[in-house]
Amino acid sequence: MEVAYSVNGIPIRLTYERWYHIIENHDDLASYFFEVLETIENPEFVIRGNKGTLKATKSMGRDNWLIVVYREKSKKDGFVITAYFLDEKPKGDIVWQRQ
Repeated sequence: MEVAYSVNGIPIRLTYERWYHIIENHDDLASYFFEVLETIENPEFVIRGNKGTLKATKSMGRDNWLIVVYREKSKKDGFVITAYFLDEKPKGDIVWQRQ
């Protein structure tokens, strides 16, 4: 298990079991484990997701974005739900943006 700290300072767990589940459904992410953690810690912006989730976003080049969906359960715990690539800039309610 690896931990990344969100922009709110909350530890977000990425278990190996969850990682295998993610790459099983998104095999294009197989070599991006550390980029997923980096996206949580240093996103370009964070969007409000569904049902209390947050989406950390990072540009990976022209028209290619890495999106990491996670939940902050408490001030001391959170976890990754999924991650995927998107071929356009993500839209949504921005709750945090890098200055």
